[in-house]
Amino acid sequence: MTDNSDPETGFLEQLGQRVRTMRALRGMSRKVLAKVSGISERYIAQLESGKGNVSIVLLRRVSHAMGAHLEDLIPAGEPAPDWPVIRDLLRKATPNQIAQAKDVLAGQGGGAAQRRMSFAGIALIGLRGAGKSTLGKLLAKKIGWSFVELNKEIEAQNGLSVAEIIALYGQEGFRRMEQAALGQLLARKELMVLATGGGIVSEPLTFDLILSSFYTIWLKAEPEEHMARVRRQGDLRPMADDRSAMTELRTILRSREPLYARASAVVDTAGLSVDGAAARLIEAVAPVLQTDAKMFARG
Repeated sequence: MTDNSDPETGFLEQLGQRVRTMRALRGMSRKVLAKVSGISERYIAQLESGKGNVSIVLLRRVSHAMGAHLEDLIPAGEPAPDWPVIRDLLRKATPNQIAQAKDVLAGQGGGAAQRRMSFAGIALIGLRGAGKSTLGKLLAKKIGWSFVELNKEIEAQNGLSVAEIIALYGQEGFRRMEQAALGQLLARKELMVLATGGGIVSEPLTFDLILSSFYTIWLKAEPEEHMARVRRQGDLRPMADDRSAMTELRTILRSREPLYARASAVVDTAGLSVDGAAARLIEAVAPVLQTDAKMFARG
């Protein structure tokens, strides 16, 4: 337990927790983070346990390896839930847009004009092994919409596999390409069932675009089911050769659950056959198919 009389100890413990949570959001094991950052796995373990006397240079290397912002790792009170989105929008804004934002925040604007996004369809989110591809294809066929896997779109647009993109450009580069691919998909203005990557929730702007453009469904399962399905697919990235893979998976799921829970609906596929899970998913999208779809687009 943290000694309240020792603020430095408390700071280091909070810092370690933030690093651990951010790593889990990115779906990275300690082994992978150590390899990408060039920092020993032992040191990262000490950092996450609150026992690492971290230098700002090493912390910068850790944040860069995760494709995260350094300030997200520094404990300074919990920010507002929408702060990461606002911050990233500000980073991309033109001087004129920033001036307009300042006027609105100062109460001098004529009212904040909400972004109205065109309804693009249904997006499936969730951890790897949730059944997004399998169930997404069945749903798209049932309702007559196109089915799209976002990761395959990224690969097609860049001529590289996801693994190659991450190896060459890191997590930050991959997230940029993911956002660009999503933007191109939305520009088509076609109804689709979209299967997203499990870590899309870790990028605030991209995930906000998903939530505002799609009726979003979290496909949920037990950790053991996720692992079994991933193993059957022969895909253990990014946890390959990690003897603590199951522990890592639980940590990833726990860190992402609050973000996955922002979906419009949740479909729990635990213990269900493919047909049973598909039937439950079709039932969950009934409101979208029976009502004016645009009402589900959140500006």
